[in-house]
Amino acid sequence: MCPGPLLVLLLAALSSGSSPPENNTGLSFIVVFPENIAYYYPATPQNKVQITALHDNTRITFKQHTFDLTNADMNAGESKEFDLDARLELRMPLISEKTLVITSSNRITVQAISQKSNSLQTALVIPTEKLGTEYLIPPIPSIQGTTDQVTVNVTERNPFKLIIVSADQDTKVTVTGARTQKVSLKPQQISSIWVHERDELRAVTADQPVAVLFAHPCANRQNCTCGLLYNMLPPARNQKLKFYIPPFLATGAVAETFLLLSKEKPYNVAFDPDSPLVKTSGTAILYRPGLLLALVPEEDFASCFVVNHIPDTKGFAVIVVHKDFTDGVQIGDLPLKNPAWQKLKGTEFVSTELKLALPQNFIWHKSSNMAVYFVGHTESGLFGNPAPIISTSPDPRGCTLTPEVVELGNEALGWRESLQYCRDKNLELVSLSNATLWAQIHKKIVQANSDNVRDVWIGMRRSSLTGEWYWLNKDPVTDTNWEKGEPGNADDGQCAIMSLKKDFGWSDKDCCKTARPLCYSKPVLLPPPPPPPPPRFPN
Repeated sequence: MCPGPLLVLLLAALSSGSSPPENNTGLSFIVVFPENIAYYYPATPQNKVQITALHDNTRITFKQHTFDLTNADMNAGESKEFDLDARLELRMPLISEKTLVITSSNRITVQAISQKSNSLQTALVIPTEKLGTEYLIPPIPSIQGTTDQVTVNVTERNPFKLIIVSADQDTKVTVTGARTQKVSLKPQQISSIWVHERDELRAVTADQPVAVLFAHPCANRQNCTCGLLYNMLPPARNQKLKFYIPPFLATGAVAETFLLLSKEKPYNVAFDPDSPLVKTSGTAILYRPGLLLALVPEEDFASCFVVNHIPDTKGFAVIVVHKDFTDGVQIGDLPLKNPAWQKLKGTEFVSTELKLALPQNFIWHKSSNMAVYFVGHTESGLFGNPAPIISTSPDPRGCTLTPEVVELGNEALGWRESLQYCRDKNLELVSLSNATLWAQIHKKIVQANSDNVRDVWIGMRRSSLTGEWYWLNKDPVTDTNWEKGEPGNADDGQCAIMSLKKDFGWSDKDCCKTARPLCYSKPVLLPPPPPPPPPRFPN
């Protein structure tokens, strides 16, 4: 059996992307809740976080400023929503310490939820260890009734704010523009800085990692209402990036949808459905009434995401993927059911939106990378954020927590010595027990074989007792890829070697022959969440 066609498809998928981005999982997070003035009157905020655990026996600690210290335990694949102290909401002081610090014994993802009455906003929280020291400030969106009548005396006409949060070090921050500003922060301290158009603020730089939010407490909406509008800015990138804009994000509001570009003029660009590709060397944020959404560049497409639905709202997952790889998108254990793919004009990409039917949804791709957004809808409009990335390594078997390792030894050894070489690296000689695994391994061999090695040892031997072939990992020998005339009899060889020529055929060889070892460790996949308990019926 030859895996050639599948190998060609996977290599095409590999060549279509760039280097993988980091995921959004971590052990430590700092969360802030910007002031939310909804409907022009005081109300109690509902501050929450949604957390997804990736491993069993995960202990999570919440330190809510000076208010509370609590713990929670979670298992792999489990998502929970946690209600927090309402006093965490930031108020008028320009320096504050009202942070929520989340630490975990295993990797998790965190999404923040800020709600007051019908004003709801969400944000993807960047792990502390992945925060940056430079951020680009987006232009101020034009909002009638808010940015056209700016005053610091009327809340809904306040300027936008930068909310800068230090991590765990004393931090010096510089906000550059026509009027440069500097501030010193203690660990886990917050500075709020007005963003006046006249100041032409362009960038935030710091000597230690910080988080930066761009926010307005009471952005004007329809029917004489206002509500919180904010976005957690991504760290700056010094390269040209491509952003693909799915039509769903502008549905019903094309005339009011703009792209806020942080580095290249014009900074404010009206959205054109006929031009859904934007190339810029800075960040790109989509604005429509009620929504600020950081767009995901193609360079940051990934393979596995979690999308959690917020109760009492309409929730959607919006997917952008290359048109040749739509069949590989999975939600849980199933492919998408009758997706309506929309072509992004002038590009090779398509998009679709899925109405969320479950509280928790793992969306992943078998062989390629994609972008996924979480978008929700209430009576007052849209809210949303990029979906938390769990993995950047596609795998046909599921959502990858730890990618598989394929390593070609650097010295020709006998079979037994090759086995020991791999085990010294906490690996094993590779067992290629099914065609899907062959294609996955072959793709990586092509990448690793810079020395044009011809033959490698694999983890298959002939039993000296029965004469039958067996895999070291004890998988059954069903799918095989023997070359023509192979294997021979017991006198021809006891160990299996694989050719790295085009068909990757196997042959039996004397175990003392020397060849490079092909070492392997299998991936760690996210286990499926436990099934819901069976319904209980009255006696």
